[in-house]
Amino acid sequence: MTFAAPEALLLPLVAPGLSLDTFKQRGFLALACVKTRRLRPRGFPERIGMDFFLAGYRLFVRFDSSSGRRYRGLQILGSETDRWGMALGGRVLTHYAYRRVRATVARDDDVLHVATSSGLDVVVREEADLPAGSVFDDVAEARRYAGPMPFTFASVRRGRAIVRVEGSRVHWKPRLVATQSVCAPFLDRLAPGAVPAAAFLVEHVDYEWKRGVVEVLPR
Repeated sequence: MTFAAPEALLLPLVAPGLSLDTFKQRGFLALACVKTRRLRPRGFPERIGMDFFLAGYRLFVRFDSSSGRRYRGLQILGSETDRWGMALGGRVLTHYAYRRVRATVARDDDVLHVATSSGLDVVVREEADLPAGSVFDDVAEARRYAGPMPFTFASVRRGRAIVRVEGSRVHWKPRLVATQSVCAPFLDRLAPGAVPAAAFLVEHVDYEWKRGVVEVLPR
């Protein structure tokens, strides 16, 4: 799910070295609710993989590398999961600010309902429809901001460097769904006034993360 907000509201959230990705004088937040199966280190057998729920809170940003390449992706703001092992491992191995929550995911015919003990509550319907008042004029515009993006970024070394992680995915075919209701307290605290702009559903995606790259920022 993508939320739109005035640029000025989101600029304080942008980490040093990154810039806000904007469209029509708006910046964008992303909420990704993911049911993950058999997560494991590359090369390990499926039987040791972990199944868990993940809610990821992100900000659409760009990064200009010292090599001259411009990357477009998501800055990590926070993450929630229903497994202690994932929460603890995420805190040790990443800068994604994991915390553990209780989560329920229910699907009834054409309605999908996701809720967590943090207060997150999202209901979408299997209809191709943008929210009323969306900043996007059509699906093509909205799809440009259908997270997750190929790259994610996090500020490290006390703001003196950026770690860039690239995701690789297949069967990536997001389809537009209609937002029936949404309550996202984490985003409300960071950017009060951000409004839903689009929601997409993606299923049966094979996904992996490549080794992270740390780039020290110029002084």
